[in-house]
Amino acid sequence: MIEQISTQKGVTPSAPISQAIRAGNFIFISGQTGRDPKTREIVSEDVGEQTRQIFKNVSNVLNAAGCTLNDVVRNTVFFTDLQDKPSFDEAYREIFSTPYPARSAVGINEIAPGAKIEIEVIAFNQRV
Repeated sequence: MIEQISTQKGVTPSAPISQAIRAGNFIFISGQTGRDPKTREIVSEDVGEQTRQIFKNVSNVLNAAGCTLNDVVRNTVFFTDLQDKPSFDEAYREIFSTPYPARSAVGINEIAPGAKIEIEVIAFNQRV
């Protein structure tokens, strides 16, 4: 079964995409930037702060799917500048602990205006 997941506590997409899709026990969360869900503005120029906001938003979407950040099994991280990775890693360690989710990091030219990072998330709900 495939089901759309959405919450007003996450950033409402302006493009024709879902916040997340449940496929069986997996939750696939569309790429998230560090936007405040209410203002839709990027919260800071700092990658660490953007990372923290991204995972606040991801946590809200996961909660709407009956999951938590503990269910995250994979993150794909897109950076506009790979030199920002240490700031990202510092914030990431505040959010996740071992065993860390599988992760890939990719350098790209640009994301949305003001965004320095975008993260796609896959979670697995073991409670279903």
